[in-house]
Amino acid sequence: MAQQTWTAVDHYFDGLLVEEDEALLSAAAATEAADLPAHQVAPNQGKLLNLLARVRGARRILEIGTLGGYSTIWLARALPADGQLVTLEVDERCADVAAANISRAGLDQVVEIRRGRAVDLLPELAGEAPFDLVFIDADKPSNPEYLEWALKLTRPGSLIIGDNVVRDGAVVDADSSDPRVQGVRRFTELIAGHPRLTATALQTVGSKGYDGLVLALVTD
Repeated sequence: MAQQTWTAVDHYFDGLLVEEDEALLSAAAATEAADLPAHQVAPNQGKLLNLLARVRGARRILEIGTLGGYSTIWLARALPADGQLVTLEVDERCADVAAANISRAGLDQVVEIRRGRAVDLLPELAGEAPFDLVFIDADKPSNPEYLEWALKLTRPGSLIIGDNVVRDGAVVDADSSDPRVQGVRRFTELIAGHPRLTATALQTVGSKGYDGLVLALVTD
């Protein structure tokens, strides 16, 4: 019953506050049709990313983990006409689906998909920094490395967002054998101890289940 209620509440607020146009609906449908993992953000979470980027006044965004490009579209639409979003994706099938979805949304001139392992691609971005917002939504065991690079590629005032950090509450299990849980725990601990960051974490429930995100502001 809890999941049923969470989904119903999401649908209520989405119907009032979140407008998914044809490009977003098509992106979600194409992701499902391609049998990609159902890991994309929910519509209200996509709108939250869009609003955070707009509040930040972001001109350059880095996304680690593209999947089918649904969150990419939300983020890219927050950018000004001369803005740019670079998104990194290791899976060729995901990148192909995302490319089609991004093109359908008319964002080819704004979004650049780079294919390969993020840990290999991130050093190549050093000459393109700084980014105003970094959205980390890829393999969780690598989150500590992604954070290290996010700090190198940002500046004071930049926002770093880490998704899927609660993992149905498993994050509290210090002895978990799940490398995703341990990656999230180490990621959060590094943020907590870093002198250049101030952060918080939010638990979320909704159509995507029970999870959450970390938001960290680069202060120095």
